[in-house]
Amino acid sequence: MTQNETMSTAPVDVDEIAASGLSARDRLLAAATALFYREGIHSVGVDRVIETAGVTRATLYKQFAGKEDLVLAYLESEDAGLRALFDAALASGAAPEGLLDLVVAGIQADIAERHTRGCPFINAAAEYPDEGPVRTLIGTHRDWFRTTLRDLAAAAGLRDPEEVAGALVLLRDAALVGGYLDGTEVVAPVFARSARTLIAAHRP
Repeated sequence: MTQNETMSTAPVDVDEIAASGLSARDRLLAAATALFYREGIHSVGVDRVIETAGVTRATLYKQFAGKEDLVLAYLESEDAGLRALFDAALASGAAPEGLLDLVVAGIQADIAERHTRGCPFINAAAEYPDEGPVRTLIGTHRDWFRTTLRDLAAAAGLRDPEEVAGALVLLRDAALVGGYLDGTEVVAPVFARSARTLIAAHRP
């Protein structure tokens, strides 16, 4: 499996969404994903999403109850993309000790090629500092991510899988933010090397 095969495909270009041939709901979600991630959630109004998706206001409210519902769908889509990365690694049939390496390769590719403006969940958390549906979704996502990494580390026979998982989450967080600031071409390989060094240090 190559790095590109372990990651979800890049989103439709924002200028091509209206003519993409996707369903109205998928065009709205693609527009929200591109705009929210590129420009920030609070700075993008529903009129901008509607215009980019090439739909009417009535269509948006037929598909989503309001902007927060659209934000939740955007973050659920991002969550699904990361879960797909793990699913691709599992589907490869690799032995437990090789699964973590596939996941690291997938995350490296994701940092370098798709999430070049930071982590969508960290970005969203900065815009939603108070408790509510958005923060609940973010917490659920991060709990799943950490738990899944812990389970993979345990299956691979690593010492202290909880520590391994926590460190890998921290490395990915830092790489996503650092990639936006310093360039993903520099940061993505550093993430992969650091992650593999961490994993090797915890092998029995």
